[in-house]
Amino acid sequence: MIHLFSYPFVQAALLAALILAGIHSYLGFHVVSRGVIFVDISMAQAAAFGTALALTLGWAKHSWPTFLVSLFFTLTAAVLISISRTRDNRVPQEAFIGIIYAGFATLVMLLLAKHAGGSEELEELLAGSLLTIPRHNLTSTALLYSGVGVFHWLLRSRFFRISQDRMGAIRDGWKVGWWDFLFYASFGLVVTSSVHIAGVMLVFSFLVIPPVIALLYTRRQGLRLAFGWAVAFAASVAGIAVSVGMDLPTGPSIIASLIVFLLIALLIRQLALFVRRAQKRPNEK
Repeated sequence: MIHLFSYPFVQAALLAALILAGIHSYLGFHVVSRGVIFVDISMAQAAAFGTALALTLGWAKHSWPTFLVSLFFTLTAAVLISISRTRDNRVPQEAFIGIIYAGFATLVMLLLAKHAGGSEELEELLAGSLLTIPRHNLTSTALLYSGVGVFHWLLRSRFFRISQDRMGAIRDGWKVGWWDFLFYASFGLVVTSSVHIAGVMLVFSFLVIPPVIALLYTRRQGLRLAFGWAVAFAASVAGIAVSVGMDLPTGPSIIASLIVFLLIALLIRQLALFVRRAQKRPNEK
């Protein structure tokens, strides 16, 4: 099995997974902390709609025009999400986010219904194509993610405060809606690029599952980020190995690995809690 990792296309897929794991573990921390779990899949679906539209117009999938069209619709979703939170929470924001997802998902299916090879394109938009990513795309993606990473580092105190204490930020007079837009706009840049590489479902899984696993064991920011990155990359290695070794789709294989990791993490945590309670009982007597 180890010899599979000597192939150049497998090494490119591993490098892509490493890049994706790093940025998505960080963004996933904010998504889970803010309680807007489905914001990522809604924005990813908006990006997928932009890609589908570009394909019907005759542009290549991994071209700049396609990326810019996808980015436009992702930023449109970012604006909609930023203004969807009602002041009195009369309607949960997740409801609006779900509507945005359903709307863009429907538009994608309608666009590709009559397109030659539409079913294959739809499958690729959902599952991604890590094993066929061009090398130059890895370089541009790494540069883009680095830029977003620097942006978030410079504004980290604002973003972390809003993610962890939104009401406190509002009481302090912060223009939270504006900071939300900046967060979701930068988030949209990452998602637009990620969907082209990994597909809608894998992007969602990278953003949610590793941070959830990390949160089961620690609440410390640094540890959560490191733990989430390690889980995401380890699951990617396992998923790619299974995909290449058993000739299975790469995206779904990585998602399955992430779910297995989550189940193992839940089992270990429950066993640890059981042992802890068992040790307390004799002392209570």
